[in-house]
Amino acid sequence: MRVLGIETSCDETGVALYDGEHGLLAHAIYSQIPIHAEYGGVVPELASRDHVRKALPLIREVLDKAELTRTDIDAVAFTAGPGLIGALLVGAALGRSLAWALGVPAVGVHHMEGHLLAPLLEDSAPAFPFVALLVSGGHTQLVDVTGVGRYRILGESLDDAAGEAFDKTAKILGLSYPGGPVLSRLAEQGDPTRYRFPRPMTDRPGLDFSFSGLKTFALNTLREAEAEADGAIDAQTRADIARAFEEAVVDTLVIKCRRALRETGRRRLVLAGGVSANRRLRARMGEALAAEGREAHYPRPELCTDNGAMIAYAGWQRLNAGATEPLLFKPRARWPMEELQPVGPAII
Repeated sequence: MRVLGIETSCDETGVALYDGEHGLLAHAIYSQIPIHAEYGGVVPELASRDHVRKALPLIREVLDKAELTRTDIDAVAFTAGPGLIGALLVGAALGRSLAWALGVPAVGVHHMEGHLLAPLLEDSAPAFPFVALLVSGGHTQLVDVTGVGRYRILGESLDDAAGEAFDKTAKILGLSYPGGPVLSRLAEQGDPTRYRFPRPMTDRPGLDFSFSGLKTFALNTLREAEAEADGAIDAQTRADIARAFEEAVVDTLVIKCRRALRETGRRRLVLAGGVSANRRLRARMGEALAAEGREAHYPRPELCTDNGAMIAYAGWQRLNAGATEPLLFKPRARWPMEELQPVGPAII
């Protein structure tokens, strides 16, 4: 079965074609960063309009890359939520209409399930069961996974997601949009011994996260440095603050992931979502788990951000199990992942 995947939940338009026998045939992503950079963040209406402009050309591009035509599409998967409701409506309406015109089934996919399953597209795909850390601009969750659609939330952020805290701290430091990747590049030049930020909620039981206080700590640190320098801090100080912030986030994520693996007895950890592309996080997590005889699995960096490949693959899993979307579809801006229907038996 060849499944066309369409992702339009926020500010990336992603399209991909996945074949159940041959794997990922082709994919393409268009980022809206240049559009939103002027405003320092995503403008929902502009995002929706740009998805309208870019989705069909990307579908044609993916089909050309795969050397196939529309008649070779066996099913369509689209992101049905969570996300920006206007952006979701673009992909859902296009995907469901295209499936109707071609006479093939369609299925709505949960955006975070797409991220969670993205590492299964790799050659060294993890086997169930595993613990997943979903870490992005909108979500930070630890999930116990025993099969497709069999998810138990172990912990989540009580305020800012990790990626959101990265972006807000970058703005505090005066960095350009999108702030998270820029902050990480700046942190590479920072002195790790100059500042130490707290590791929030690691000194108490539980698997929830809180990153809001870290950005406040960064702001206070910046103000103190500015006061000491009569209002004009140098580039090195900004890099040192960025490094301290990133170290605190990475350490917190590593501590909570190790705790989740111990509490569940799992040997495998999956990291997915935009922040999972962070090089320091990957290195630190890999070292910590290897020392305990556990495994860390990640999607390739291009599949960490929002993309059509993860939607096509998650859709293929659900279509194989008989799921379909009726003509009357319903995108959801908010959608708890635990409400998803399971696919197949649990693997304990």
